[in-house]
Amino acid sequence: MPKIILEHITKRFDKSGAHNAVQDLNMVIEDREFITLLGPSGCGKTTTLRMIAGLETPTEGRITIGDTVVFDSATGVNISPAKRDIGFLFQNYALWPHMTVYQNISFGLENLGWTKDRIRDRVEEMLTLLQIETFGKRYPSELSGGQQQRVAIARTLAPAPKVLFMDEPLSNLDAKLRLEMRTELKRLHASTDSTFVYVTHDQLEAMTLATHVCLMNNGLLQQFAPPLRVYNDPINLFAAEFVGSPTMNFIPAFAERTGMNTAKLTAMGHTFLFEGDDPLIDLQEGSKDNAVLGVRPEFVQLEEGDLRGVVYAALPAGMETTVQLKAEGQLITSVKFGGVDYTVNTPLYFNFVGSGLLFFDKASGKKLSKGSIKLVDNA
Repeated sequence: MPKIILEHITKRFDKSGAHNAVQDLNMVIEDREFITLLGPSGCGKTTTLRMIAGLETPTEGRITIGDTVVFDSATGVNISPAKRDIGFLFQNYALWPHMTVYQNISFGLENLGWTKDRIRDRVEEMLTLLQIETFGKRYPSELSGGQQQRVAIARTLAPAPKVLFMDEPLSNLDAKLRLEMRTELKRLHASTDSTFVYVTHDQLEAMTLATHVCLMNNGLLQQFAPPLRVYNDPINLFAAEFVGSPTMNFIPAFAERTGMNTAKLTAMGHTFLFEGDDPLIDLQEGSKDNAVLGVRPEFVQLEEGDLRGVVYAALPAGMETTVQLKAEGQLITSVKFGGVDYTVNTPLYFNFVGSGLLFFDKASGKKLSKGSIKLVDNA
């Protein structure tokens, strides 16, 4: 199975070069991985997908799939999509309305010159794999959105492509169907030998499906790592803010280093001591608010501690309640598990707990360290 290597890939749509859709992208996608290209609209994720697939031509760089160089701007190599042994699943299912499910899946195999017996066996295999065995004689108009999506996946997988590209394939489905199809895609990836490359702006999809997340912004790669590493150890402020729901709390602070891995933080009217895993040598000292403390909502412990706020809003959802507190002019979000609710403007004590708190340099946005804080005294 193929490894996909992107080397110094750049894509410019305007001749001036003032704006690059993708800028100097370097990435290695290992065999049989499930990669999600994640980021806000216009960040370059779909362009990247289309360049790997051969539907878009890079301005510069080199792309290798397996042992074959499929694009190289220096030598002029640019292999067509049809010869890259890939499958592409679009937002629009693009099923032939006048063909049955069976015919939709078999159509591409017929064009490849497969024998009738081989086509029949493969279509039946795909119908079983996607759990749509009873729909073979139906037409697309007789299927639900989720069923149509399964047919589109079956049709794409039928020729056994080495790489399957998906461009926001679940965006047209309702929330319940999206959850079901995410489950099916995860199961499908485990049962096939294909590499999956998936574009989404939905960070929940990226987190739950991927073996690695490629997080992009303004055409630049921000972080390429397993999803839990992106969540727990984001490389910068953008990654920390984009991944996670509810979003991370960002608390402005004035930081003074007290040791290689420690600093005194003045924030929210208090003084804290931060102790981290990594050196803080890149902290730019001197400015009033030179640091940002990043705290995931699950590290905000309610009803305990020495910090005091008032309830700004409470959003119970059954299994958990999202609570926003206002403390020293700062909104702090916490998650309380269980069916609890809080009245607005109720005073509430809280604390920052755990060793997963993040220390960012404000000027560069770079994450410098991860660790814990201890309240020292009032500032």
